[in-house]
Amino acid sequence: MPKKVLIVEDEKAISDIIMFNLKREGYEVMQALTGTDGLNMALNENPDIVLLDIMLPEMDGFEVLEKIREVSEVPVIMVTAREEERDKVLGLETGADDYVTKPFSMVELIARVKANTRRTIAAAKKPETSIKIGDITIDTEVQSVVKNDTALDLTQREYEIMVYFAKNQTKVISREELMEKVWGYDYYGDLRAVDVAMRRLREKIEDDPSEPKLIITKRGVGYYLGK
Repeated sequence: MPKKVLIVEDEKAISDIIMFNLKREGYEVMQALTGTDGLNMALNENPDIVLLDIMLPEMDGFEVLEKIREVSEVPVIMVTAREEERDKVLGLETGADDYVTKPFSMVELIARVKANTRRTIAAAKKPETSIKIGDITIDTEVQSVVKNDTALDLTQREYEIMVYFAKNQTKVISREELMEKVWGYDYYGDLRAVDVAMRRLREKIEDDPSEPKLIITKRGVGYYLGK
């Protein structure tokens, strides 16, 4: 069954070009021209991934994303013409999985769509073991993370980061490696998605996120697990 992509983009010419190229790759594609329609379709049409513009009529992309994240962990790629650092970070902080900035290459966009849909397929498979990191237990069968008998409310991406660290407990992991192995595509030169994801994860797993004990930064190199 083909994967369904929802494009939420008010410039129909751009949306049509994206749709044409995704259909050539075998995807089923839906289009919304306003934030309101995009939100309704994201919640009711069960897309496998959402391409979400920021500048939209009726409801901007940040608000749409925030409302999607209240009920769904569907992968969301922000597609925006904005260059400001704060807008990119805000999208990631709100729960976007990725972003591309206009003008973008269709090859890059399709690569990111493929990577994020592969991620959800892989997450649906059930590994057989549980893994311990300090006082945290990762149950890979039901995809849960528990700390001191309390279940942690992690996103799918945060869960996958935890699993990757758990499977590589003796090594320092670079941001580039996390981008390639967890995000699932080759390094494109922008690693702020990793930084934001790690900050959000630490807020959930660390007793004191300002002084992390579980996932520690090795300055200039990457991250490693504490003893």
